[in-house]
Amino acid sequence: METTFEPDLINAIFKIIWKRNALKREKNEGAGTSEADMAVGMLKKTRPTSANANALKLSCELMHIFVSEAVQRASTIAETEGASKIEATHLERILPQLLLDF
Repeated sequence: METTFEPDLINAIFKIIWKRNALKREKNEGAGTSEADMAVGMLKKTRPTSANANALKLSCELMHIFVSEAVQRASTIAETEGASKIEATHLERILPQLLLDF
Protein backbone atom coordinates (compact mmCIF):
# COMPACT_ATOMS: atom_id res chain seq x y z
CA MET A 1 0.00 0.00 0.00
CA GLU A 2 1.25 3.47 -0.87
CA THR A 3 1.94 6.00 1.83
CA THR A 4 -0.70 8.68 2.05
CA PHE A 5 -1.25 11.80 4.13
CA GLU A 6 -2.31 11.42 7.74
CA PRO A 7 -5.94 12.38 8.40
CA ASP A 8 -4.84 14.36 11.48
CA LEU A 9 -2.57 16.50 9.29
CA ILE A 10 -5.32 17.20 6.77
CA ASN A 11 -7.77 17.94 9.60
CA ALA A 12 -5.28 20.40 11.15
CA ILE A 13 -4.89 22.15 7.78
CA PHE A 14 -8.67 22.35 7.40
CA LYS A 15 -9.04 23.83 10.89
CA ILE A 16 -6.49 26.54 10.11
CA ILE A 17 -8.37 27.48 6.93
CA TRP A 18 -11.76 27.41 8.69
CA LYS A 19 -10.42 29.63 11.47
CA ARG A 20 -9.00 32.16 8.99
CA ASN A 21 -12.27 32.24 7.06
CA ALA A 22 -14.29 32.72 10.27
CA LEU A 23 -12.05 35.62 11.31
CA LYS A 24 -12.46 37.23 7.88
CA ARG A 25 -16.24 36.85 8.09
CA GLU A 26 -16.32 38.36 11.57
CA LYS A 27 -14.18 41.26 10.40
CA ASN A 28 -16.39 41.89 7.35
CA GLU A 29 -19.64 41.55 9.28
CA GLY A 30 -18.38 43.76 12.09
CA ALA A 31 -17.46 46.56 9.70
CA GLY A 32 -20.99 46.89 8.29
CA THR A 33 -23.01 46.67 11.50
CA SER A 34 -23.89 49.29 14.04
CA GLU A 35 -23.39 48.98 17.78
CA ALA A 36 -27.15 48.58 18.21
CA ASP A 37 -27.18 45.56 15.89
CA MET A 38 -24.27 44.03 17.75
CA ALA A 39 -26.03 44.57 21.08
CA VAL A 40 -29.12 42.81 19.82
CA GLY A 41 -26.96 39.89 18.72
CA MET A 42 -27.45 40.18 14.98
CA LEU A 43 -24.01 38.78 14.21
CA LYS A 44 -23.68 35.08 13.56
CA LYS A 45 -21.87 33.18 16.24
CA THR A 46 -18.99 31.09 15.04
CA ARG A 47 -19.79 27.42 15.25
CA PRO A 48 -17.08 24.84 15.67
CA THR A 49 -16.48 23.16 12.32
CA SER A 50 -15.43 19.54 12.04
CA ALA A 51 -14.85 17.04 9.27
CA ASN A 52 -16.37 13.59 8.97
CA ALA A 53 -13.81 10.74 9.20
CA ASN A 54 -14.76 9.52 5.71
CA ALA A 55 -14.37 13.04 4.32
CA LEU A 56 -10.89 13.21 5.83
CA LYS A 57 -9.93 9.86 4.28
CA LEU A 58 -11.18 11.04 0.90
CA SER A 59 -9.32 14.35 1.27
CA CYS A 60 -6.10 12.46 2.11
CA GLU A 61 -6.50 10.33 -0.98
CA LEU A 62 -7.18 13.35 -3.18
CA MET A 63 -4.11 15.14 -1.79
CA HIS A 64 -2.01 12.03 -2.41
CA ILE A 65 -3.18 11.78 -6.02
CA PHE A 66 -2.62 15.51 -6.59
CA VAL A 67 0.94 15.46 -5.23
CA SER A 68 1.80 12.22 -7.07
CA GLU A 69 0.57 13.70 -10.35
CA ALA A 70 2.56 16.90 -9.75
CA VAL A 71 5.75 14.92 -9.14
CA GLN A 72 5.12 12.73 -12.19
CA ARG A 73 4.58 15.71 -14.49
CA ALA A 74 7.54 17.63 -13.06
CA SER A 75 9.80 14.59 -13.48
CA THR A 76 8.78 14.34 -17.13
CA ILE A 77 9.80 17.96 -17.67
CA ALA A 78 13.07 17.40 -15.79
CA GLU A 79 13.89 14.33 -17.90
CA THR A 80 13.15 16.26 -21.09
CA GLU A 81 15.62 18.95 -20.02
CA GLY A 82 18.21 16.32 -19.03
CA ALA A 83 18.10 17.22 -15.32
CA SER A 84 18.60 14.52 -12.70
CA LYS A 85 16.56 16.32 -10.02
CA ILE A 86 13.20 18.04 -9.99
CA GLU A 87 13.68 21.76 -9.41
CA ALA A 88 11.17 24.42 -8.43
CA THR A 89 11.11 25.67 -12.03
CA HIS A 90 9.82 22.28 -13.19
CA LEU A 91 6.94 22.49 -10.73
CA GLU A 92 6.23 26.09 -11.75
CA ARG A 93 5.93 25.01 -15.37
CA ILE A 94 3.41 22.21 -14.72
CA LEU A 95 1.34 23.97 -12.07
CA PRO A 96 -1.07 25.95 -14.32
CA GLN A 97 -2.15 22.89 -16.31
CA LEU A 98 -2.26 20.73 -13.20
CA LEU A 99 -4.62 23.14 -11.48
CA LEU A 100 -6.83 23.23 -14.56
CA ASP A 101 -6.94 19.43 -14.67
CA PHE A 102 -7.98 19.13 -11.04
